[in-house]
Amino acid sequence: MSALLETRGLTAFYGDFQALFGIDVTVAQGEVIALIGSNGAGKSTFLKSVAGLLRTRAEQIVYRGEPVGGAAAASIVGKGIALVPEGRRLFASLTVEENLLLGAYCKRPGRWNLQSIYALFPALQERRHHAATALSGGQQQMVAIGRALMSNPDLLMCDELSLGLAPVIVREIYAALPAIVADGMSAIVVEQDVQLARRVSSRFYCFQEGRVSLSGLSAQVSDEAITQAYFGVVT
Repeated sequence: MSALLETRGLTAFYGDFQALFGIDVTVAQGEVIALIGSNGAGKSTFLKSVAGLLRTRAEQIVYRGEPVGGAAAASIVGKGIALVPEGRRLFASLTVEENLLLGAYCKRPGRWNLQSIYALFPALQERRHHAATALSGGQQQMVAIGRALMSNPDLLMCDELSLGLAPVIVREIYAALPAIVADGMSAIVVEQDVQLARRVSSRFYCFQEGRVSLSGLSAQVSDEAITQAYFGVVT
C-alpha cells in the first residue's frame, strides 16, 4: 500500500511549550490506524497539526507526496483531510442539517451527501431540523462525524469518539466505521480505550510525552508491551 500521509520528525509547540518531539507516522491508502496514550501524550496535538490548526514546517507533514505542514486549515480540508474534533464542537445556533451542510463547503466530489449521511445515521434524519446541541451526546457525535464526511475526505481523523458516551452508544458509533472506510478511505482514530482502538485498527502508535513510545500491528503486540509504552513503566 502506498503512503497517503507521512509525518517526518513532526514537532509542535504551544507558544514556548513543545508538545511533540520528532513524530514519524505513516498512514497507507485505505488503512485505519489508532493513536493511543494517556491524556497529555500529544495525540490531539498531532491531529491538530495535520489538520492545519497548529503551525508546523512544510516538510514535516507530507500528503500524497506534497509537503503540507503549516498550510491553512481550509486548504487542508480541500485536499481531502477532515477532522472530527474532540468534544464535537458543533454550532449551537444551527440545526443538525445546517451543521452537516457546513462540512460540504469545499465541494469535493464523492459519495457523501445528506442522503448518505442519513442512511448511515438514521436518527439524524429524524432530528434534522432540531438544534444540534439539543441532541444526546451520541447523536451529537454522529453529527460531528457526518459533518466531516460531508467534505468527502480521503483521510478521516477522529479524536476521542467515545469520550463521555455510554458503552452501548460507543459500540453504535464504531459499528459505522467499516461502512465509512469501505470505499478505501483512510482513518486515524484517537481512542483512550486501548482494546477498542486495537480492534478497529490494523496498526497503532502509542504516544508518551510527545514521542512515539511504541508502534506495531494492532493484533500482534502484547498487552504487556503496550502497558509499558503507555505508562512508561517496566512490567
